[in-house]
Amino acid sequence: MKFIVTPDIFEKLPDMYVGVVVAKGIDNSKNYPEIDRLLNRYMKYSQQKFDGINVKQNDEIIPYREAFRKIGINPNRYPCSAEALFKRLSKGKNLPHINPLVNLNNAISLKYTVLMGTHSLDGVQDDIIMRLTKSGDNFVPLGKDEVEEPDEGEVVYAVGSDVCIRRWTWRQSEHSKITDQTHDVFFPIDGFVDVNRDAVDKAREDLVGKSKEIFGVETQVGYVDKNHPEFEWE
Repeated sequence: MKFIVTPDIFEKLPDMYVGVVVAKGIDNSKNYPEIDRLLNRYMKYSQQKFDGINVKQNDEIIPYREAFRKIGINPNRYPCSAEALFKRLSKGKNLPHINPLVNLNNAISLKYTVLMGTHSLDGVQDDIIMRLTKSGDNFVPLGKDEVEEPDEGEVVYAVGSDVCIRRWTWRQSEHSKITDQTHDVFFPIDGFVDVNRDAVDKAREDLVGKSKEIFGVETQVGYVDKNHPEFEWE
């Protein structure tokens, strides 16, 4: 199976860099106190970091907002997932503890201030492709059951005609969500070669270490950029 970023995406975002971690055989139904502690620690850290600060003016968030504009997305109307997390925390609110995989994803995203996702691979047979939408694509919003047809030309993550995330990282699909029964997962960590590649790499390695330490699983690790637009795993 592969993760592929199509050429038309790199035409819009030539410096995009995506760290990739694939983990299989995870028991996501158990309680992992270590993950709860990590999320609590980095929620507190982020609340202090962004206290009294306008999140969208933060130097680590600005590149994502600028990238959204380059691909035709208004970041004020459709903020990226990381910005949404930090906005919530800057107001003194906490993030919900959802399940171990999602909680670990959020903790590492907060720690390194990077855009990060977690998608179920259970039952997935086709490649995961970051591309522009086309006629016939469909999307089921997280927590709902009605099918939407995304606007043509949106940047999405998709498997076949099923859109996993709309507007790059704005909203996840019901089909790719992580549940307590999820075993195999794909983590993309989105960043930029000349801006925060180091943070993306550190987040990726941290995730690899935590996956082995906490879940007891080995991972497959790679990256995608303009010169390496595909990553394949077994």
